[in-house]
Amino acid sequence: VQLVESGGGLGQPGGSLRLSCAASGFTPGYYAIYWFRQAPGKEREGVSCIQGSGGTTNYASSVKGRFTISRDNAKNTVYLQMNSLKPEDTAVYYCAQGRNYHCNGYDAGSIDTWGQGTQVTVSS
Repeated sequence: VQLVESGGGLGQPGGSLRLSCAASGFTPGYYAIYWFRQAPGKEREGVSCIQGSGGTTNYASSVKGRFTISRDNAKNTVYLQMNSLKPEDTAVYYCAQGRNYHCNGYDAGSIDTWGQGTQVTVSS
């Protein structure tokens, strides 16, 4: 199983970025995919999750209404559309494969495989 994030970079406050997570090595649609982030000096934070079919999603309160998670199982890719960016969104963003179909919470026990991360910096 491999997860490769892309799309990070420098974004402006109020602007947008879209992250992609390209997955391989497992059947698309069978597993939930998560996005986490970790800012310097802070603990890793769960951001969003999408269940295997894409029918159910959830978001951390800090990003709800600004970020949208989606998946294209035909391409085995999950996206995180980030709008209305804030400086506090600056972090390394990681996608992760869940252990099963459902989103089961943002603890390490729910995760089977992690991506390598992509840096997002929000600054003017």
